Amino acid sequence: MKWDSIASSEMIEAEMPFEKRLDAKSVYALLSRTVTKYSGRPAVSFQLDSNPRAKAETLNWGQLLARVTQAANGFKSLGVSQDHKIAYILPICTEAVITFVAGTASGVVVPISPLLESKQMAGILKLAGVKVVVTMKALPKTDVAQKVAEALEDCPAVTHLVEVDLVKYLAFPKSWIAPLIRPKVTAKHTATVIAFDDLLASQSGTSLSFKDDNKDRTAAMFHTGGTTGTPKLAQHTLNGMLYQGWVTNIVLTGWSEKDSVLCPLPLFHVFAVYPNLMNSLATGSHIIFITPQGYRGEGVFDNFWKLVERWKPAFLSIVPTAAAELMQRPIDADVSSLKYSLCGSAPLPVELFKKFESSTGIKITEGYGMTEATCNISVNPIEGERKIGSVGIPLPYTKIKIIKVNAKGSLLECKTSEAGEICIANPGVVAGNTYTDPEKNKKLYYKKDYFRTGDLGYLDEDGYLFITGRAKDLIIRGGHNIDPALAEEALASHPAVAMAGVVGQPDARVGELPCAYIEIIKGLDVSIAELTKHAEDNIGEKAAVPKYLELVAEMPKTPIGKIFKPELRKRAIKRVYNEALEKAELKARVHEVIDNPQKGLTAVIAKNEVNDAKQIGKVLDKFIFAWEQN
Repeated sequence: MKWDSIASSEMIEAEMPFEKRLDAKSVYALLSRTVTKYSGRPAVSFQLDSNPRAKAETLNWGQLLARVTQAANGFKSLGVSQDHKIAYILPICTEAVITFVAGTASGVVVPISPLLESKQMAGILKLAGVKVVVTMKALPKTDVAQKVAEALEDCPAVTHLVEVDLVKYLAFPKSWIAPLIRPKVTAKHTATVIAFDDLLASQSGTSLSFKDDNKDRTAAMFHTGGTTGTPKLAQHTLNGMLYQGWVTNIVLTGWSEKDSVLCPLPLFHVFAVYPNLMNSLATGSHIIFITPQGYRGEGVFDNFWKLVERWKPAFLSIVPTAAAELMQRPIDADVSSLKYSLCGSAPLPVELFKKFESSTGIKITEGYGMTEATCNISVNPIEGERKIGSVGIPLPYTKIKIIKVNAKGSLLECKTSEAGEICIANPGVVAGNTYTDPEKNKKLYYKKDYFRTGDLGYLDEDGYLFITGRAKDLIIRGGHNIDPALAEEALASHPAVAMAGVVGQPDARVGELPCAYIEIIKGLDVSIAELTKHAEDNIGEKAAVPKYLELVAEMPKTPIGKIFKPELRKRAIKRVYNEALEKAELKARVHEVIDNPQKGLTAVIAKNEVNDAKQIGKVLDKFIFAWEQN
């Protein structure tokens, strides 16, 4: 059925409950079903280097199933049961794909970002109760193995460390040199170390050594902090995972095993695993991963269009920051295979949307998703009206309500086109039990089933969802709420601006004032005065015009490509507080801003004889953000 409107979603839902649409009840069963249809067709490809002619590995569906089966049996041989957690701390690679699917079969899989520091890794491992960790063997120019080893020192419950050696993806002479200069990792943890390939080789790839339980259950946990900077563990069920594979196929009308997807996204993030990988598992389409860092890999942006020409994908997953980078490169290759692209993680500026479509000739469909909902929630229909600036209509079996708090503190549903907090319910939301920590689930739902996202937006008369910001991103200036998206959109419309991030900087009189950090397109030049004038001329709300603008060489980003606003807020606090201390002729200075669990963002000042706490307090206590000495 063609999916192009709210009405078509309603027709799909009226046919049957979602659960009856599943002809496979687990991720492993879904892969097995696909293998019976398309065993010899390409399934997963990965190339370590961004060179369009670089060595690459491709597994067909039969080979992928065999390796997943070996891995699942291997995890079982290490003592894993259905409730045990298997974490992978890996860059993008085929082994991450294998571990994800195998982990959902033998236990509960916990993807963890290799970009985290060792203390953060240890915190997530302990919070999840992980038994087995899969990570990379030490290699030059990366410290992932060292960080994981350090993290495990604080995680005695981890019994086994399984190492993936990425040397096999290197071409000669790097494949010969890398092992010779491999950094040594001094292991002080108690986990038994085993090679990933050895674990697989010890097991049968013909069939599982245990029964694949088809009952719906928690099968994955993803850490999430979004742009808030505080990780939590969101739980995903088998039904929620299967829903994402099924519904993405509904969105991609006419999709088949003959199509392919280019996915330069990290495999510890839901955007890569669910709309991309799960859709490939559901349809038999070929999924291609490039470099361990995806879009962040060395040379990826410079070689990107030639990589498209090499792999000939029909579909491309992208984020706004990557789109901005790609529009700074000439399209120097044949990209005619591309049909459309799904853009997520953050709103795409209108001017960038238009430029990307006109330059590439492909359709961009903007979507909205989040880790807590097992990813996709709404998408602009490819076969229907795509409203620029919106994130589309709710997917089939997904319901959205917009709520507000009245004067009495009660929750009310907003009228059409009235902005409020977005609440969602779908098969990917584990209602009442979204996070592993019960405390974090309190007051998290509207009418029990609707997850309160913390995002602000509205539904128009056609049922299209528009995101207006994050509740936590609102700048509160003297009691007046300012949506930073107003200023960001206006600044992004300047032809020299690659991206803009607007946050609230502390102000002693009104609490917060908007300030902007701006990344300029490489090779172009623009002054602060010109950008200030542009902001004043294009921001309709005077209070939203940034009172401070700063050019940055590169915007801080999350691993998925969102602007990392906590870092911008920290820069703003440090700058404003130090300016105030200097004006007061105090020698004290903020040397860092930390995320204190009790106080929130907190400025830290060195404790010594020169810095008098009472004098500092007279200056900094006027501001809304905390400070401390240590």
